[in-house]
Amino acid sequence: MYKNKMHLEFDSKSENERFARVTAAAFATQLNPIMEEISDIKTAVSEAVTNAVVHGYDGGEGTVYLDAEIEDRTIIIVVKDTGVGIEDINKAMEPLYTTKPDEERAGMGFMFMEAFMDDLEVQSELGKGTTVIMKKTIIER
Repeated sequence: MYKNKMHLEFDSKSENERFARVTAAAFATQLNPIMEEISDIKTAVSEAVTNAVVHGYDGGEGTVYLDAEIEDRTIIIVVKDTGVGIEDINKAMEPLYTTKPDEERAGMGFMFMEAFMDDLEVQSELGKGTTVIMKKTIIER
């Protein structure tokens, strides 16, 4: 069984979203994914990190944690914050639901994560933060 791990911590600033998605995609390249799979990973990581920055920390200061692990042909990506948490995960995962209706946010983050990854799990506790676990299997070519 092949295993490899990566861990990052970065400030909850919107400009770090690009760093996170490119780093996760670069880590995934050891599985020899096609461009579509790389794009899927980048989009899902972008949405998860943006949620942590915008909703988890409400645009304030905090740390976002990004862990990635490869087990055989599957990349497991975990994005975590220690922010405000989600009161109702099921409601938050509904398409178009947003806690910031006054902003230009579409409420599609979790939907994109679900669409672009093979598996999505969201864990959250009010006042303690949110953890998003995403998995994608890359077919051997």
